[in-house]
Amino acid sequence: MADVIQIEERKKRKVDSEKVKKIISARKILQCTMCTLKCAKCGMQMDTSDIQDTHIRKLPFRLCEDCEEEYKEYQARLDGKKAGPFYWRNKEWMAIWKSWIDYQESLRQYRESKEFVMLLNELEKLKI
Repeated sequence: MADVIQIEERKKRKVDSEKVKKIISARKILQCTMCTLKCAKCGMQMDTSDIQDTHIRKLPFRLCEDCEEEYKEYQARLDGKKAGPFYWRNKEWMAIWKSWIDYQESLRQYRESKEFVMLLNELEKLKI
């Protein structure tokens, strides 16, 4: 009988271990996508003054100077304004920005989902 209990305990530990790994993995992915110390678009390290400036300029994303300039041109083009001097900022470039912005919105929706909030609560209970 002791052997049966021991096998069941091992199975439970293995399941718990796998669950913790999945939770840690999900947390790392989401923490990295929300990092306030890097540009949300290109990943370049930003210092705290860059982060504060982003809030002052009321941008929806934390962007470095170069990505901010691109974002502003993208927004201007959406508003029907003339394209800037960079010939490589073509319709495919516009599609990349649209896809990236859509991706950011999907991440936001996921982070606000009932299931993700449950995951955060599990993490809090496990003190991971």
